[in-house]
Amino acid sequence: MKKIENRKSKIENVRAFTLIELLVVISIIGVLEGFTLVVLKPMKAAQYKKVARAELEHLETALENYKAKYGAYPPGNTLLATSSYQPAQLNQLYYELAGTTISGGNFVTVDGSAQILTNAVKIAYGVGGFVNSGQVNSSDPDAKTPQNFISGLSSKEVMSYVTNNTIATTILVTSVGGPDTAYQPLNASGINPFRYRYPGVNNPGGYDLWVQLVISGQTNLICNWSRQVQINSPLP
Repeated sequence: MKKIENRKSKIENVRAFTLIELLVVISIIGVLEGFTLVVLKPMKAAQYKKVARAELEHLETALENYKAKYGAYPPGNTLLATSSYQPAQLNQLYYELAGTTISGGNFVTVDGSAQILTNAVKIAYGVGGFVNSGQVNSSDPDAKTPQNFISGLSSKEVMSYVTNNTIATTILVTSVGGPDTAYQPLNASGINPFRYRYPGVNNPGGYDLWVQLVISGQTNLICNWSRQVQINSPLP
C-alpha cells in the first residue's frame, strides 16, 4: 500500500509545461528552423553549381578526346530554331560521344543505352549520320570502330519535335535538374539539357557548351567560355 502511495506522490510532483512555455518552445524551434534554412539554402545552391560545373568539365574532356581521334569536334545540330525547337538544346552530342553501331535500322550506342532510327537522324539533327559510328570487334581492318568517350554522365530520352514529326531522342542533361521545378526548358520535369553549338559563337575556334540552372528564381549560366557563373544572363 505504501509503494502505491509513494508512486502516486511522485506522479503528482511531476510538473507539466504551461501553455505559455509550450508556445515559447515552439517559437524557438521555428526560429532555429528558419535560421537553418537561411544557412543551408546558399550551400545547396553552391552544390548544384559545383556538380553542374563538374559535369560540364567531364564533357569538355570527352570532347577533347573525341577531337584527338577524329580531328574535329562533333558537329552541332544544323537545323534552324523554331518556336518549339532549339537546336542547341536537342543536339546529337550524346550519340557522338557515346559511339554508335547500326543494328536493325537503328543507330544503337556502344553500351546499348540508347538508340534512334537511322532515318530520324536527318529529321532531328539535319545530318545524315554520326561520325563516331561503325562496327565493334569487326574483322575488317579498315572498318571504323566507335568509341565511348563518356561514362557516369546523366542522359534522358525526350521527344523532339522537328518539322511536325515526333522523334524519340536521347540527350545529355545535368543530374541536378532545373533545379527549380518550374524551370522546364523542354517542357518535361527534371530534364535540363546541356546546350552544344559547333562551330562556336563565344568560342569561334571551338565549340560552345553551356547549361542554365534556375535556383530560387535566379538564373545561373554555367559555360565553357567563362569560369564565372553568369547570374541572370540571357541564354546565348
